[in-house]
Amino acid sequence: MLSDQISKFRKMSGLSQEELGSVLSVSRQTISKWESGQSSPDVES
Repeated sequence: MLSDQISKFRKMSGLSQEELGSVLSVSRQTISKWESGQSSPDVES
C-alpha cells in the first residue's frame, strides 16, 4: 500500500514526519494521515 511505502521511505531516510512534511511543503498531520491511510497525496501537487 502507498501508506506503507511512505512510512518505509521516511524511516529509511531517517526523517521525522515533521521533517518529511517540510521537504514536501505539507504539515506533519498530513504525513500522519498519509501513513495511516486516512488520506492520500494529491498527485497534481
